[in-house]
Amino acid sequence: MTTNETKKVALVTGGNRGIGLETARELGAQGYVVVIGVRDQAKAAPALATLRAEGVQADSVVYDAKRPETDRGVAEYLERTYGRLDALVNNAGVLQEELISQSVLEVSDAVLEETFAVNVFAVVRLTRTLLPLLRKSEAGRIVNVSSVLGSLGVHSAPNSPIAAAKSFAYNASKTALNAFTVHLADVLAGTSIKVNSIHPGWVKTELGGAFAPDEVAGSGKTSARLATVEAGGPTGRFFHGETELPW
Repeated sequence: MTTNETKKVALVTGGNRGIGLETARELGAQGYVVVIGVRDQAKAAPALATLRAEGVQADSVVYDAKRPETDRGVAEYLERTYGRLDALVNNAGVLQEELISQSVLEVSDAVLEETFAVNVFAVVRLTRTLLPLLRKSEAGRIVNVSSVLGSLGVHSAPNSPIAAAKSFAYNASKTALNAFTVHLADVLAGTSIKVNSIHPGWVKTELGGAFAPDEVAGSGKTSARLATVEAGGPTGRFFHGETELPW
């Protein structure tokens, strides 16, 4: 893979399947070079073949949210190959609880710790590591793939539509991820970098489960929209499609 000075470059973590792959597909269709972060390079091959068959300039790099040492390898590869990063989509995440009727009193310490390690701490760490490359972009974009389940406003509303979905570790990790979005956007105010959280929908993925109402096809649209948002667009906000969600 050679450096392309004209095309914008996007990294999508967990980009080899599900919402991540759909996001890569959407960005590739808009002319981005898409680098998918995968835990195992062998698992990248089918996704790369799919994207390239659709005319997308696709690449991959080893990234494992549970292995902090892979962060530096991602940064070094992007620096060496492309010299900058235009969009970072923090898509990788885990859900280790029952989504419905889960009690906060039942979730184990181990599940809490691992969920926060992947869904929050790894995102903060990777974003900090890649920020120098995003600063080299004329218009860097950071998208944190959150969930409406992280919205305290929706959870606490009377007759909340998500009242039954009390998977505490997952929900709280997405609330914390949203807090990172707000704080990072504040730090980067006045720069060309924009940071937003998104809810992709409840999607029929390995994480979302077979009973989720939304299909995988099209599930990357919100991520791609915020990853390519115009200079006058929002930052420090939370969206599903065009709809802004409460924190």
